[in-house]
Amino acid sequence: MRIATFNVNSITARLPRLLAWLESSGTDVVCIQETKCSAEQFPHEQLRELGYEAAVNATGRWNGVALISKVGLEDVVTGLPGGPDYEGVQEPRAISATCGGVRLWSVYVPNGREVEHDHYGYKLEWFRALTAAVAEDAAGPRPFAVLGDYNVAPTDEDVFDPAVFEGLTHVTPAERAALEALRAAGLSDVVPRPLKYDRPYTYWDYRQLAFPKNRGMRIDLVYGNEAFAKAVTDAYVDREERKGKGASDHAPVVVDLKLEG
Repeated sequence: MRIATFNVNSITARLPRLLAWLESSGTDVVCIQETKCSAEQFPHEQLRELGYEAAVNATGRWNGVALISKVGLEDVVTGLPGGPDYEGVQEPRAISATCGGVRLWSVYVPNGREVEHDHYGYKLEWFRALTAAVAEDAAGPRPFAVLGDYNVAPTDEDVFDPAVFEGLTHVTPAERAALEALRAAGLSDVVPRPLKYDRPYTYWDYRQLAFPKNRGMRIDLVYGNEAFAKAVTDAYVDREERKGKGASDHAPVVVDLKLEG
């Protein structure tokens, strides 16, 4: 089974590229973030023509997540159970389902904005709720993974220059401690290989030629439990999909699994 996570940065704007990538990559399940569309606007029909069904959590603003699958979508849970509200609502940042016997979450962790901003506190609360929500599956025998845009670089090795990010979100001790707590629930970091250069960055800003200069970050992560990690045969960042006109500012992270039975 081939599984991917991909922050598309607007599925409407990126749809032709996404459809072409799905056909060429042979991916069975994709965890999508930042749909930037409502559930009604989601391109179910176009995806269905390629053999995918979709489960969507989206409200039309700048968030939104989805799971698209060729191998089934069962027991769909929309939203983060016990998750915090922001400005009076629970934002559409999580969805989970069972696809071909593997339990998967697609998550779009809050950005945090600035360390002094209330969005940063919301981000840490959101992580605590996520850790509590996934603990049972993380410790269980069924292959299980939480994939998505975590908006945190796990270590200094996961940013092109730690000095550039000093004092900023995405690299603070509290955010990295939240990742550690999530791993402690029974998950491990499935680190992909880069297709170019020595570090598997997944995000490059559109500005200042960040992509051609490889001034990137690894913030799109795959955290799997023991059964999931043992089934991994390969994992890589599909850097080619970040190239060219109309690309997202993120690249897909692709994971191949060999499942028993």
